[in-house]
Amino acid sequence: MRYKISIEYNGTPFHGWQKQDNLPTVQGSIENVLTKIAKSPTELFCAGRTDTGVHAIEQVAHFDMERDFSPWQLQQALNFHLMHSGISIFNVENLGENSTFHARFSAVSREYIYKVLNRDYPPTFAKDLFWWIPQKLNVAAMQQAANFLVGTHDFSSFRATGCQANSPIRSIDSINFSVDGDVISMHIVAPSFLYHMVRNIMGTLCLVGREKINPLEVKNILEATDRTKAGATAPAHGLYFYRVNY
Repeated sequence: MRYKISIEYNGTPFHGWQKQDNLPTVQGSIENVLTKIAKSPTELFCAGRTDTGVHAIEQVAHFDMERDFSPWQLQQALNFHLMHSGISIFNVENLGENSTFHARFSAVSREYIYKVLNRDYPPTFAKDLFWWIPQKLNVAAMQQAANFLVGTHDFSSFRATGCQANSPIRSIDSINFSVDGDVISMHIVAPSFLYHMVRNIMGTLCLVGREKINPLEVKNILEATDRTKAGATAPAHGLYFYRVNY
């Protein structure tokens, strides 16, 4: 049977999604539980791997298991074993024996949200959930700059050195900013992203927000296709894998 699960996790205690020897990861934690339930090794495939400290509001993954569980039974079993881990399974679907669904390759687009806490005093209870920036940000200018990035471009200026993608060409469907009290959120949608692309974009747009550079300079940075021209990488703990569309 092929199963599809929706996962919420706090990335703070994990060394990212992908399993690693002797390190806590989201994939490793869930696979250990699935192996206990299935009584045989079970491999998990996700829609988009996240780095150390990055969170997920709705990560999607799939796996194959010989045992036929009802979605409710499997969800309850997973959450029982994952309790207090920082991972919750909030939806399970039994796709049957002949499903061709693949969490990664069936995806049409992925959505991320980056959250900034923009106030003059630091967070007490949620320091691992936001990037705290005490200087007042010009959100309108950040939106203006972000508009230059929408569309299909060479995103080499926003690509991390360790990126293994074959091409730096990517297409961004939309980037939109919203403000809720002291929290500024960037919502970005694209079919796929380069390594650290979202965080590098946010680091650069926050330079605009601080009025260190003007919005038009982001267009010049994009066209330069040079990582050294863009801003620093924004911290991982402000980033959330928000949703995947199929």
